[in-house]
Amino acid sequence: MVLADLGRKINSAFTELTKAPVIDEKVLDSLVKEICAALLASDVNVMLVQRLRANIKKNVNLEELANGANKKRMIEKAVMDELYNLVDPEAEPYKPVKRRANIFMMVGLQGAGKTTTCTKIAAFYQRKGWKVALVCADTFRAGAFDQLKQNATKAKIPYYGSYTETDPVAIALEGVEKFKAEKFEIIIVDTSGRHKQEVELFEEMKQISSAVKPDTTIFVMDGTIGQAAEAQAKAFKEAADFGSIIMTKMDGHAKGGGAISAVAATHSPIIFIGTGEHLQDMERFEPRSFIRKVLGMHDMRDMIEQVQDTMQMADSKKLMKNIEKGQYSLRDMYEQFQQVAKMGPLSKLMGNIPGMPAEMMAGTEQEGTRRMKRMMCIMDSMTDAELDGDNKPFEDINRVMRVARGSGTTVHEVQEILSQYTKFAEMVKTMGGKNGLMQNMPTDPRKMNPNQMAQMGKMQQQMANMVPPQLLQQMGGMEGLQRMARQMGGMFGRGGGAGGGMPDMAQMMKAMNMG
Repeated sequence: MVLADLGRKINSAFTELTKAPVIDEKVLDSLVKEICAALLASDVNVMLVQRLRANIKKNVNLEELANGANKKRMIEKAVMDELYNLVDPEAEPYKPVKRRANIFMMVGLQGAGKTTTCTKIAAFYQRKGWKVALVCADTFRAGAFDQLKQNATKAKIPYYGSYTETDPVAIALEGVEKFKAEKFEIIIVDTSGRHKQEVELFEEMKQISSAVKPDTTIFVMDGTIGQAAEAQAKAFKEAADFGSIIMTKMDGHAKGGGAISAVAATHSPIIFIGTGEHLQDMERFEPRSFIRKVLGMHDMRDMIEQVQDTMQMADSKKLMKNIEKGQYSLRDMYEQFQQVAKMGPLSKLMGNIPGMPAEMMAGTEQEGTRRMKRMMCIMDSMTDAELDGDNKPFEDINRVMRVARGSGTTVHEVQEILSQYTKFAEMVKTMGGKNGLMQNMPTDPRKMNPNQMAQMGKMQQQMANMVPPQLLQQMGGMEGLQRMARQMGGMFGRGGGAGGGMPDMAQMMKAMNMG
């Protein structure tokens, strides 16, 4: 992501601190100098860097600190606290209210990704259960309405715009009034993006704001514009008085300190950061989490939120109820593939697991996506009766051959997916039903009886059988899979216990709002 180079340099400075046999003023000065140089190289405003330097020196009194590791930890804490303060304006963003119209007005420069961001934020709230709509009031850029229309259609979000009306104020007002009358809860108004020096843009923003009376105005800013970020943010703050910021293009650029500078210049909180081109590539911004990610200290909150959003969809609830009963059809498997696809790239999801090396997923992403699409294509060639049953009808080889012909695949590939289904259905049967692990798992995993431990071990072995051999090897074999399971168990508030270290299913269901 953006600022990855900054993270490496700061971590390198911390490593040098750890290696130092004695912590004195010279070592502290060297650490602060390296961190400040890294911040300046990432386009953080020089005044902010000077303030950070002064605060660290002020808060770290080497004479009062104990020797050894404690002194190093205190210095690291002081540095981390100042880094957090850089991106935390201590201002609360607007929080939408349920069962009433909340109007978001989006402003920003042309090319910052504003129209795409409008759809992303709409999709985000839609996944949370809000009734969301989009209004395109950008009449300046050719193709703006077409772009928003295409994005909104893909995301299944209602939209409003016009090919004939040229007055953006009229379009904005008509769209907002239409969706208000239809009881929409979040109405996002996309406005024209130009240049901060264009007086017409700012006058247009003021007119739209006066007409639709937004509950919040959000400034969409390109995370790669560097030192220009502060001036741009100040200009838009004076004209539109925005309440919060969304940073875009935070996925692949070496710099990005302008984001930090913009927060300090406007005292406005960043609410989201865009990390790619897909609808799911937007993360909620939280200062401490952001700095931890910059430094490569991933936490699992983003992954949990993404999984929760997906699991709360109607199809997922139905699927989970079937699993609780110990029932699992080929259609359930098909719907699982659909839900996984909605979560976005697997490598990005797995990257949020602490201790999960990024290189582990290298080379598996494209192959895994291709294979999953091929499996779904095979199931598209099955009848409803075949999908809603088990795989017994496919004991007739003629059925297998028919599905292979219909999907343009081989008999072997059809048999392979049926084999995968059988393994998973067997595992679901172990988990669900009156006598399943879900119903009979002790609150404390350490209290499992031998039979439960054996069942848990069997289920874990079945999971391992479903992981491609090369990926299981990269994970570190069964031991690595167990370690990952313990990490995932911990994210739901309970680490793994005896009998294989799998997460407590009851806790997992509860955390996902399914229990």
